[in-house]
Amino acid sequence: MHELPQQLVNGLLLGSMYGLVAIGYTMVYGIVQLINFAHGEIFMTGGFGALTVWLILPTGTTMWIALPLMIIGAIVIATTIAVGAERFAYRPLRTAPRLAPLITAIGLSLALQQAVWAWYPEAKSSRTFPEISGGPFHLGSVTIQTGDIFLLVAAPICMGILAYFVAKTRTGRGMQATAQDPDTAKLMGINTDRIIVVAFALGAAFAAVGAVAYGLKYGEINFRMGFILGLKAFTAAVLGGIGNIYGAMLGGLALGIAETMATAYISDIPGMQQLGGQSWADVWAFVLLIVVLLVRPQGLLGERVADRA
Repeated sequence: MHELPQQLVNGLLLGSMYGLVAIGYTMVYGIVQLINFAHGEIFMTGGFGALTVWLILPTGTTMWIALPLMIIGAIVIATTIAVGAERFAYRPLRTAPRLAPLITAIGLSLALQQAVWAWYPEAKSSRTFPEISGGPFHLGSVTIQTGDIFLLVAAPICMGILAYFVAKTRTGRGMQATAQDPDTAKLMGINTDRIIVVAFALGAAFAAVGAVAYGLKYGEINFRMGFILGLKAFTAAVLGGIGNIYGAMLGGLALGIAETMATAYISDIPGMQQLGGQSWADVWAFVLLIVVLLVRPQGLLGERVADRA
């Protein structure tokens, strides 16, 4: 029990990262009913965009100067790819059967992986990501690594910006209207194509911030990192209620805590030691998903279809 506060903090940090990526899944699905399985790779390209900025900066540049530039680089690369994918891969298939854009998303995911591998051949093995010096920091029995400080600051700021944008701006209200009824929104003068582009761009920007947090936390990135994390972020979006942006962050936090707790404590159960290792950490995310779907199929903050109708 003396490890519980530390494990809770670890779970919240991990869940915040999942939530940042899950926002992209849930925003796009809420507006165009598309599960963008390439979103995990957009997250990955944001990480390599940040790394590229770091590599071209003069030697000796401090992280306090480099980090804002790396975040900008990550956001520019990720949003450019996401907007390009929406324009050239998804928009032509908007009226096609749902299987067509789904297969396109999977193909785009593989293409992005190979493109990054071709641009960074050494990415076949993990690339070292720059670290923030200092730390770790101790708060009672809780230890926070230096790389986690960025995530602690970035996650609530991103959620605050998103909440304000959706609730207070004209574009945000247009997103709500388009998500509720795109045909009626178009009749009311809302440019739904522009709204969809904004949704893709915002989701990619938050994923890029999550990618920088991932690199700072683990000290490395690779071209396959978006696959598993993308699946977990999609799981978080489903847990929270696909289409609900606040549910995406809540689902991410729930998933992160559940995964951390299961990994930390199941090894203490007699006869379950073989299931408690880090190699099984990915399993618990999907076990939680199955349980939630059995008990509450619409997710934690989702609506029943009949209620929405």
